[in-house]
Amino acid sequence: MQILNGALVNTSDKKAQRAAATAGDPRWTAVLARSAEADGKFFYAVRTTGVYCRPSCAARLARPEHVSFHTTCEDAEQAGFRPCKRCKPQQPSRVAQNTAKVIEACRIIEESEDAPSLQQLAMRVGLSAYHFHRLFRQFTGLTPRDYAAAHREKRLRTQLGAGGTVTEAIFDAGYHSSSRFYEKSDRVLGMTPSDYRAGGVNMAIRFAVGLCSLGSILVAQSERGICAILMGADPDELARDLQDRFPRARLIGGDPGFEQVVATVVGFVEAPGIGLDLPLDVRGTAFQQRVWQALREIPPGQTVSYTELANRIGSPAAVRAVAGACAANALAVAIPCHRVVRSDGSLSGYRWSVERKRALIETEARALLEKEEQA
Repeated sequence: MQILNGALVNTSDKKAQRAAATAGDPRWTAVLARSAEADGKFFYAVRTTGVYCRPSCAARLARPEHVSFHTTCEDAEQAGFRPCKRCKPQQPSRVAQNTAKVIEACRIIEESEDAPSLQQLAMRVGLSAYHFHRLFRQFTGLTPRDYAAAHREKRLRTQLGAGGTVTEAIFDAGYHSSSRFYEKSDRVLGMTPSDYRAGGVNMAIRFAVGLCSLGSILVAQSERGICAILMGADPDELARDLQDRFPRARLIGGDPGFEQVVATVVGFVEAPGIGLDLPLDVRGTAFQQRVWQALREIPPGQTVSYTELANRIGSPAAVRAVAGACAANALAVAIPCHRVVRSDGSLSGYRWSVERKRALIETEARALLEKEEQA
């Protein structure tokens, strides 16, 4: 018992109230989970030790009635607490430190004429090669080698658009052998370097616009396969979108023989369970290709969150990059980015409208239910 404001108060009741208040605070849940994601958002202090920590601190957990929360280190220190010597809350968080190391490694790669080795990069940022490789892939979705290759390809595209000879562009981009580059130029550019520099001037693309339950649908096909499936309400707008994607290509419309291809795609939209047995001309970065492949492995009638999709490709920290890859997809339904939702199950943005995304998910869910009932 103790006297408080002239009245006797049961001390055990007071502790129970403090414990209940702490336990009901969502920040306590983060402390119990030792959540690194919560680092920097708040700090917690322990009255019995006089120390304050970051949420992820590995020290023994305090009793909830002894805990108080503070927004900043300054707030905790003004309240009379000192920083924990174990988690060092006044220093940048481990996540922030790791992010800075990955950013530094990306800068080194981008500024180097020759791609640094894994060991060289790890030494520059002060990590072991194994830990650095795992960390880099976790944050970027790519290995350091793949990141260097993607940056070199980006540099090549810039050089090809800046004039000069194709050979000069290849070597300026960091390729040491033009013959070895030509062996994989189709994968890198989707065409020869000369055609790419000319804006795809020699590439023929057949296209047609059809109708489906979701409105207008444009299907385009290059020599390699279906290169665009676009949906919308205005056929002219879809045609302009295609032209913007391939500004110098030769667009061929009104081909009667292509109508069957469009009909096949429309049939797939209406009944996704039948599959789409058509070759695809998929163009994107190495990371985008990994995301798109993972999307194609999601069965019709099922959805995943962006976080789950990032985990599936082995890059749990690259959730925002995964969302960007979904947004860059130009092959609606064939690469089913509509099957990705928020963590709470709600629908996020979809380049062809949220309404169409909802309709696609509902159509697939009904088809799956009917299939299960028939089984």
